[in-house]
Amino acid sequence: MGTTTQTTNSLKGGQWLVKESLSFDTFVPEDYKEEQQMVKDMCAAFLDTEVLPVIDRIDKLEPGLMPGLVKKAGEQGLLGVSIPESLGGLGKDFITSTLVNEGLGGGFSFSVAVAAHTGIGTLPILYFGTEAQKEKYVTKLATGEWKGAYGLTEPNSGSDALGAKTTAKLSADGKNYILNGQKCWITNGGFADVYTVFAKIDGDKFSAFIVERGFEGFTQGPEEHKMGIKGSSTVQLYFQDCKVPAENLLGEAGKGHIIAFNILNIGRLKLCAAALGAAKRAAGISIEYANTREQFKTVIANFGAIKNKIADIGIKIWVCESSLYRTAKWIDDKEHELMDAGKPFYEALLGAAEEYAIECAMLKVFGSEVLDFVVDEGVQIHGGNGFSDEYIISKAYRDSRINRIYEGTNEINRLLTVDMVLKRAMKGRLDLMGAAMSVQKELMAIPDFGSGDDAPFTKEKKAVAGFKKAILMTAGAAVQKLMARIEGEQEILMHIADMAIETFNAESALLRAMKLVDQRGEAACQFELDITRTYIYDAADKINKFGKDAINSFAEGDEQRMMLLGLKRFTKVDSFNGKESRRRIAAKLIRENKYPL
Repeated sequence: MGTTTQTTNSLKGGQWLVKESLSFDTFVPEDYKEEQQMVKDMCAAFLDTEVLPVIDRIDKLEPGLMPGLVKKAGEQGLLGVSIPESLGGLGKDFITSTLVNEGLGGGFSFSVAVAAHTGIGTLPILYFGTEAQKEKYVTKLATGEWKGAYGLTEPNSGSDALGAKTTAKLSADGKNYILNGQKCWITNGGFADVYTVFAKIDGDKFSAFIVERGFEGFTQGPEEHKMGIKGSSTVQLYFQDCKVPAENLLGEAGKGHIIAFNILNIGRLKLCAAALGAAKRAAGISIEYANTREQFKTVIANFGAIKNKIADIGIKIWVCESSLYRTAKWIDDKEHELMDAGKPFYEALLGAAEEYAIECAMLKVFGSEVLDFVVDEGVQIHGGNGFSDEYIISKAYRDSRINRIYEGTNEINRLLTVDMVLKRAMKGRLDLMGAAMSVQKELMAIPDFGSGDDAPFTKEKKAVAGFKKAILMTAGAAVQKLMARIEGEQEILMHIADMAIETFNAESALLRAMKLVDQRGEAACQFELDITRTYIYDAADKINKFGKDAINSFAEGDEQRMMLLGLKRFTKVDSFNGKESRRRIAAKLIRENKYPL
């Protein structure tokens, strides 16, 4: 095999769409170092011993319980994994910090509190704070001595964050900013010690401030009653002539949007990781139930209908994991590349997250929807018992639903995915036009019916290449036809985004399977091959449908007919027995009595 040179071979953000990826250069979960696996195991042990035994007490918002657990996690180093050692953290790499998010993701409301604390509660100050601000706040946030929260959303500005009405005005003596306004849906708001709060200086300069509990004029509302994540503290924050010291301005005045949007890039990937961890736990709960629940004198795991559900759960989790860690390694590589080029640590982290903002948005969508699928099927596997609060799958179902809303709704993230791709193409960062023109030429040419190449994975690679052509053809024609009006055609943009998400996942799964076959041999990889081939077969139909819906929205006549023929060609795959592949996938999961990886 030789040595890997992953750092130099990482693709730039969005480039996977126009360039071939190599399995050898792809990071897969099986590449975890021993230390990374130990960190993941430590997270699982923390949930099993500290969190899950008291989960009902957490849901009742028992005073002091959640902040106490967050502090305990800090004492074990779980809050400061990616924070430099100089600021009280462990200084670990990005993959390790992603593993922690996954490892703690199955802790219901506790997972939400920790993710908010380590992400939006800590990162704005870590990335944008002055040395004095980092020394004062990050050192305490890293250990859990202080808990963090983030105040961006307002009653009338959710997805439109820049429409916030909270104001900040510098006092006559220049010592304080005076904040007036309110924030809502603030996770950890009821117990946090420090908040990153966004307000407009003089009514127009969108800026960020570090606000401490106890500042004069700062109060909070009662706990919100929510459909799920009931143990997560969620309150409104009120600022009535709240005095914030001038030195607590975070970053530059008027540049708050840079903080808000850059923090969301990392947050989206980390949300995918947490959703993945929760999905694995929920899968285990459902498989165990199917192995013990008897109907018609046999356990329900023996029924084909249940096997089908268990297999689909396993497929989605494995594919999500493949896409997540492929991207996490790209971000990790980019961080090192930027630091090697002389960028400070924090700029390197932000630059890496921005580079892969497209992938982070896609992962947020897919991860949250995978978890929703897994818990929904989990309730169905439990039958009537799944609707009872006595069974923990009902809690998993309720808690899952929020993930499609926060960190940018899935609709916003779908629109962002395509918007970012098009903007990069316009700026010359991504050669979309050249690739789209090649596909146009191919459409006019005689179809290639294949060379009879029987090399391993030839069919699967051709399928994924075809999916990319389908995207390039559809997106290229839509841009050409609609020009500036495309921004208003959200339905078309979301269809294209869904094509991209399916394609990225299909390719990530294929690259992982190829790498594992290369290392272990085909016979040892039946489970992984079944998942990959089933996913690609299903993705072909989905991409065809998304493409048809998009094309039929803007094309007609000969142009429409030619594109639909092209779409059919680009999404054509061989017949495949999905029932048998799913039965084999389910058999492994049922035998293991959990999700095994």
